[in-house]
Amino acid sequence: MTDGDDPTQQHPATRDPAPFAPEEVGHPLLRPKDAATLVLIDRTGAEPSLLMGKRHQAHAFMPDTYVFPGGRRDRGDGRVPVSDELNEEVTRKLLLKMPSPATEIRARALAIAAVRETHEEVGIFIAGDGKPSRQTSWKAFADRGLAPKLSSLRYVARAVTPPYQKRRFDTRFFACFRDEVGQTDAEASNELLDLKWVKLSQADSLSMPRITRAIIEHLQRELAYDASLPFGRPVPYFHARYGHFTREVL
Repeated sequence: MTDGDDPTQQHPATRDPAPFAPEEVGHPLLRPKDAATLVLIDRTGAEPSLLMGKRHQAHAFMPDTYVFPGGRRDRGDGRVPVSDELNEEVTRKLLLKMPSPATEIRARALAIAAVRETHEEVGIFIAGDGKPSRQTSWKAFADRGLAPKLSSLRYVARAVTPPYQKRRFDTRFFACFRDEVGQTDAEASNELLDLKWVKLSQADSLSMPRITRAIIEHLQRELAYDASLPFGRPVPYFHARYGHFTREVL
């Protein structure tokens, strides 16, 4: 496919319809916390499917909606031994417009957080043989002699929660294919319920945050462009700028 056919090539900053819920009022302006999400894609069928789960109704942030597994970066994530490293293009993209300190350790920690949260929320190990971490949150990996596997993770999107909401996150969305990881039998947790593999054409039938829908639409275009989801592709960056929602391309 030629560059002219690439659906993601556009001006680096464009005004988009708000991909988030309307802003809440009365909350202080919080600094967004680093977070990471993983989109696991099953490409074995006639149509790709994405692993999604429903957030518990008790959650303060996006309750009763279907999302991908993910959560906040922990302080210790950057020190966790790994089975292999991120693709160089992924690291380079993660560092673009990263708030200070913009370091490779922080970029790596974001990917590790996505792996950890995926296991905590749906029981899946994205891992390989390696030196296990002694941190409590990685005990399940250590018991199996496993360490996070990062080489298959693509960086596919970034989204910052708008100002004046009760929770704010600077979330990096990673993606990989189900056949690229090890054990992929998902199990529900107290974080995500009703786990299901959702076909791209059926995603509109679920209740989900607007930003999640925007990420799915982006992935549909990317998979149509190249079904292998190559590394180093343009990354949409959703955030508020001068009072308006903006979609930049990293």
